[in-house]
Amino acid sequence: MFRNLIQRLLQGLVVLLVLFTITFFLVKAMPYGPFQQEKAVPEHIRAKVNAYYGLDQPIYVQYFKRLTNFIKGDPGLSLRLEGRPVTEIISQAFPTSLQLGISAMTVALCVGIPLGTLAAARKNSLIDFGSMALAMIGICLPAFVIGPVLAEFFGQRLKLLPAVGWEPADPRTWILPAVTLGLGTAAYLSRLTRAGMLETLSQDFVRTAKAKGVPGGRILVRHCLRGGLIPAVAYIGPAFAGLISGSVVIETVFQLPGLGQHFIKAIETSDEPVILACVMLYGTLIIIANFVTDLVSLWLNPRLRTR
Repeated sequence: MFRNLIQRLLQGLVVLLVLFTITFFLVKAMPYGPFQQEKAVPEHIRAKVNAYYGLDQPIYVQYFKRLTNFIKGDPGLSLRLEGRPVTEIISQAFPTSLQLGISAMTVALCVGIPLGTLAAARKNSLIDFGSMALAMIGICLPAFVIGPVLAEFFGQRLKLLPAVGWEPADPRTWILPAVTLGLGTAAYLSRLTRAGMLETLSQDFVRTAKAKGVPGGRILVRHCLRGGLIPAVAYIGPAFAGLISGSVVIETVFQLPGLGQHFIKAIETSDEPVILACVMLYGTLIIIANFVTDLVSLWLNPRLRTR
């Protein structure tokens, strides 16, 4: 088991290297450079700026130089924000995206897992059909539809919660963005939890426990929940990384100072250091989330430890 975990870590490093390489050359293949949109800048000034940032060197030299700096933990200077360090941009914006992702995942776990468990326990009942219908609606409705509706209803009409803005110390500003971002994940979690619980409830040990007179609630929580959550756990890891990296729409709707805005602006202006830093950060999050998911799956399913 320990050797398999080491292999997964090594595979993660290889994936990061491939991700960096693909992203670097895709940015270089863009039809415009970072300073080509500045039409008022004279050509000789632009040449000096390119020389200052090392953009006049051969592409293979730029690649190895950029890769070496990334390994050292120095992604470089932003080309769009007048030479501002990329680490400073990420350190200021990423905590908001991380806090939003954690809040959204909390909403997804608190809604999706109980809803799926209840639907499995009441299979083919009105509760089952109703909860799965709600889950399907949550899957079909995108965040850019749910967000403005919640902001208009709870923020503008009822005045219960702030419609825009983000204060790290004020949990009231977290609720609407977290609910908007977490509902879609909760819908998927509820369906995965229901499927896993139904498979576990059909096992022989469950029928044996029922024959012995064990209460249904105890069977559901103590005997079935651990095995029934395996499909949901396998989804939680990538979903959490996706919540952090895919919050651009939410940040725009609720005007949040997250990293997604910098990522979009960097793509629009071909800001290579910021693009590479954001992609590598999101890729690292997905690899870490998958690794943690593997550990939790090993704890939930002892059979995986012997494979």
